[in-house]
Amino acid sequence: MSSRKFFVGGNWKMNGDKKSLGDLITTLNTASLHDETEVVCGAPSIYLEFARSNLDARIGVAAQNCYKVAKGAFTGEISPAMIKDSGVEWVILGHSERRHVFGENDELIGQKVAHALESDLGVIACIGEKLEEREAGTTEEVVYAQTQAIADNVKDWSKVVLAYEPVWAIGTGKTASPEQAQEVHEKLREWMRTNVSEAVADSVRIIYGGLRVWKKRGEAQNPRCLKSSVKFPQSVMVWGAMSSAGVAPLCFLRSKVNAAVDQVVLEHFMLPAADQLHGGADFHFPTRLDTCTQCQRY
Repeated sequence: MSSRKFFVGGNWKMNGDKKSLGDLITTLNTASLHDETEVVCGAPSIYLEFARSNLDARIGVAAQNCYKVAKGAFTGEISPAMIKDSGVEWVILGHSERRHVFGENDELIGQKVAHALESDLGVIACIGEKLEEREAGTTEEVVYAQTQAIADNVKDWSKVVLAYEPVWAIGTGKTASPEQAQEVHEKLREWMRTNVSEAVADSVRIIYGGLRVWKKRGEAQNPRCLKSSVKFPQSVMVWGAMSSAGVAPLCFLRSKVNAAVDQVVLEHFMLPAADQLHGGADFHFPTRLDTCTQCQRY
C-alpha cells in the first residue's frame, strides 16, 4: 500500500471577521504542527487573500466553493482563476451545504471538479449521505453515485482529497462512530479499486468530516466544544467551523501522528486565549471549559 500523507483541516464556513479570524490565525501560526500532516483552512471567499497573507506558509488555504468556468456573467460566483490569483491552493467542492442548501447536483459538482483541476487547484471533494438515506440502507448507493460524478472528471488523483461527511453527523448533535466511518472508507476504497484503479485506491486520501466526541481520562466533555477523530488509517479529517460567537474562535491547534495506533488527533476548542492550553499525551486541551456555552452550530 502506498504511503498517504495525513490531511487535516478546518472549514470556517460563513463565520468570522478580520478581528476574530486574525486572532485564530495568530493561534494557528504558533501551533505545534506535525511535519507529516498537511493542514488546510477553508476561508470565506472575501477573506481568502487575508487568510493566505497572514497564515504561516505551513498551513494551506482553501476556497469553500468555485464555479465551473473561468469568467463570465455569473453574479456572486468566484472562479478557480480568481482563487489562484489570491495565492490560494485548494477549493472545497460538493460540501453537503452546497448540495442540500443551494441545490447543487452531482453533474454540476463534477463539472466544477473538472475545471478546478484543469486550473491547477487541489480539490477537497465532499460526499456523504443524509440521515434518511442511511436509515433506508442506501448509504453505499448514494456515496458511490456521488463519487462516480467526481471520478468521471478527475485525471490526476494526486490533487484530490475525498471527504466523506455523513450529513446526519454535521450540526445535528448525532455522531458517527469510528466503525461507521471506517466502514464507508473501506467500501469507497474497494469501489475505487474496481472503478478507477488499484493505484488510485491505494494512494487517494479519503478523510472524515463530522462530529466525533472524545472523552479524555473519563472526563465528560461538551460534544459541541470538542471534536476529534480516532483510528482512521492514513487519512483523517474533522471539519471545524468558526464559532459565530465571535469572541472565542473555534480552532484546531495541533495534529499529531501516534504511530503505535496509526492515529491522528485533531481537536477544536472554544478558547479565549492560547495561553490557556497545556499539553496532553497526544494532544492539547484547555485548562478551562467554561467557554463551552458559546459553542455554535458546526
